[in-house]
Amino acid sequence: MTDSGERTTMTRRTVIGGAAALAAAGFQAVPAYAGHDPRTVRLTVMGTTDLHGNVFNWDYFKNAEYDDAAHNDIGLAKISTLVAAVRDRVAAERRAPRPLLLDAGDTIQGTPLAYYFAKIEPITGGHTHPMAAAMNEIGYDAAALGNHEFNYGLDILRKFQRQLSFPLLGANAQDWSTGLPVFPPYALKRVHVPGEKPITVGILGLTNPGIAIWDKANVENKVKFGGIVELAKIWVPRVRKAGADVVIVSAHSGMDLSSSYGDALPVPENPSALMAETVPGIDAVLVGHAHLEIPERLVTNKTTGEQVVLSEPLKWGMRLSLFDLDLQKVRGRWKVVGRHSQVLNANTVDADPKVVAVLQKDHDKVIEYVNSKIGTCTEAMSAATAPWEDTAALDFVNFIQAGAVSKALVGTPQADLPVLAIAAPFNREAAIPAGDVSVRDVAGLYIFDNTLLAVTMTGAQIQAYLEFSAQYFKQVTGAGPFPSDQVTNAPTPTAPGGTPDYNYDVMGGLTKPLTYNIDIAKPVGSRITDLAYDGTAVAADQQFVVAVNNYRQSGGGNFPHVSTAPVVYNRQVEIRQLMIDYVTSTGTVDPATFHTTDWSLTSNGAPIVVTG
Repeated sequence: MTDSGERTTMTRRTVIGGAAALAAAGFQAVPAYAGHDPRTVRLTVMGTTDLHGNVFNWDYFKNAEYDDAAHNDIGLAKISTLVAAVRDRVAAERRAPRPLLLDAGDTIQGTPLAYYFAKIEPITGGHTHPMAAAMNEIGYDAAALGNHEFNYGLDILRKFQRQLSFPLLGANAQDWSTGLPVFPPYALKRVHVPGEKPITVGILGLTNPGIAIWDKANVENKVKFGGIVELAKIWVPRVRKAGADVVIVSAHSGMDLSSSYGDALPVPENPSALMAETVPGIDAVLVGHAHLEIPERLVTNKTTGEQVVLSEPLKWGMRLSLFDLDLQKVRGRWKVVGRHSQVLNANTVDADPKVVAVLQKDHDKVIEYVNSKIGTCTEAMSAATAPWEDTAALDFVNFIQAGAVSKALVGTPQADLPVLAIAAPFNREAAIPAGDVSVRDVAGLYIFDNTLLAVTMTGAQIQAYLEFSAQYFKQVTGAGPFPSDQVTNAPTPTAPGGTPDYNYDVMGGLTKPLTYNIDIAKPVGSRITDLAYDGTAVAADQQFVVAVNNYRQSGGGNFPHVSTAPVVYNRQVEIRQLMIDYVTSTGTVDPATFHTTDWSLTSNGAPIVVTG
């Protein structure tokens, strides 16, 4: 293996296998159903979701092994080791049928590895998608479509589908005209039971209706998306009628009822628990989309009184969901009589060398790409002073965000509204050098996986938003000079240790400047002065479109108005990728085209000097 490949930090984990691997990953043995029939059979079903292009435990933007505060590990190579350990354990049990392995979607987008084989060397040219190669090697039985499967268009998605050795399911992905499914709605898997008739497992795939909004450009007039609950009511009985003894739904939809798109669609984004509660005939649900870790949720179906077990295994291959379904013969048919689920942690095992070997060349090629030149910058841009002065670095982020939104608004009722954007100084160490620029250089300015949205806000709401943001600054007397730690990261009731940089937003205009001063000699709530758009004072009822990230729009940081403002753009495109795409397509970053000093810190009207 090359130096750029999958590494194992031996201080954090050791090489283990089989039962020891399962124990280290958190496996808890669940007693078999205690009914009277000694011929109870346990069916094990494993599940992943929201893999987002992760095969290796690798952060391509940091060019280092992945790590986070919880010391999670990521990627299908580690999941494969857990899957093998589960299969070995089940194989050692008498009368246990072969385990099944499912996925709940969002597979082909999210890392440079996935992006490279969609945009730089598209799989439509003949290369096997790394996620298809890895999942085929591991031996999946079925997968559901995620919303991000549609990001690169239907040609890429169809090619990916053809490369899989298992079905890609989506009962509610329907032909625009006929309403018929355009992907297989379900699959039937017959698993052998020694001395008994096989168990027929029906796997129903459902994807997220939000695709109609998020990927409108790729699916409009081609594919429409019915409600998850509504289509489950149609298809679960059909799966049963087709002979399924057990019905498992792989749903790219979060557990609890909520929708990021408000009332833009008549059906909710995250109704998995509601589906289990209201649609008879479901035994288990592999939940996706929300990026949450839910080992087990038991829901009682209102019609049958039967329990349904649901599990969501976090994201990126950090966890593997493990369902145990106990079955007995009832009037000659297998019936689920007991159900449990749990999750296994992938950070306790090493990568499967077979999966690593299959993808090593792809991995190395993408590392070379991420570190290669994609353009040039006419002058260096640094985020070091971004928390206290207007910098080209943050203006670049806002320029990209506002530009993407402005293009998308053409032909809409909001097309003539002024477009603004917000950005935060995520990473003071970020810098784009003068001269050659790599993918990693650009990505350093935007270290989170946030996606872009846009909302409409009034001038009064803009003023309130900026006032809230300005609580980031400590109150001062005089104009300094001040060291930065005497000015920034002020403690607040919700951030007693100091407001983090990522909760300080600056705002800028696209075609015309939004200008303002922040007078930090004044108390919180009365600091924004001289707020103007194109040189004219902003009116309280003036309408703006504001480009924001999904974290902020969903309530992150508790900024006022933004989470309840009408959403006018949401294609779930990563902001970081938009920046990379801009540099790749234009070849040049010239701060002169987007950077002007539009905001500044003052003290009773006088400019403040901050020394850094």
